[in-house]
Amino acid sequence: MENLQGLLEQAPVFVATYGLKLLAAIVIFVVGKYFAGVFKRLTDKLMTNRGIDKTVASFVANLVWGLVFVFTVIAALGQIGVQTASLVAVIGAAGLAVGLALQGSLSNFAAGVLMVIFRPCRVGDFVEAAGVAGVVDEITIFSTKLRTGDNKTIIAPNSAMMDGTIVNYSAQENRRVDLVIGVGYTSDIAKTKQVISAVLDNNQYVLKDPAYTVALGELADCSINFVVRPWVKTSDYWPAHFELLEQIKNALDEASIEIPFPQMDLNVKELPAQ
Repeated sequence: MENLQGLLEQAPVFVATYGLKLLAAIVIFVVGKYFAGVFKRLTDKLMTNRGIDKTVASFVANLVWGLVFVFTVIAALGQIGVQTASLVAVIGAAGLAVGLALQGSLSNFAAGVLMVIFRPCRVGDFVEAAGVAGVVDEITIFSTKLRTGDNKTIIAPNSAMMDGTIVNYSAQENRRVDLVIGVGYTSDIAKTKQVISAVLDNNQYVLKDPAYTVALGELADCSINFVVRPWVKTSDYWPAHFELLEQIKNALDEASIEIPFPQMDLNVKELPAQ
């Protein structure tokens, strides 16, 4: 009875001492959890408004929520007297171990976030990166899916994409077609330029602005080489390339302008009689 009476006498002191701390810890937890949700929604909204991929936005928003929630739990435990220094050390060690185990995946994720933010390429672009070339079909948080010209699917890690040079052939509205046309040394230079220019003027893909270039580029071993550089819409590059080669060949043939090819002249001398 005396022990019970002593406990009852100490109850108000215990409640006054620890009850307020417990109440403060509960308030910290509730408020912290509320703000974690606010930060999560705000992060997701900001990233979505900037056009960042929904998967990446959701992942980052959940990561922000987790960080705020962990900080809230640590603060609440510290309020009721729990030694949080060792807890923080354990969490830090665990985070370091997980980070080392997932080093490759984390680097791919970081590269994926950078790709979504800085947009070096978009879905539908034809790019050359990580030693491969193809049309971008999908950009995820860890990898990029490319489709080659012969319809093969290539999955390239985002870290490999960002660590090297990305050549985006679809980034600009217009693109220049670079052709080299060789004619024989007996050909008239002015006439050849006129024939090629007429083909470019009448081609359906060649743009008027920027203007095309037809110029003598090289006096080669067996031919006079002209550089032919018309501008076309990026989406028309390959149709224009193939069609121009065919049309220029036909036009030169009609104008009786020779297109040389490698050949060898063999002169046989009469041997002296034995």
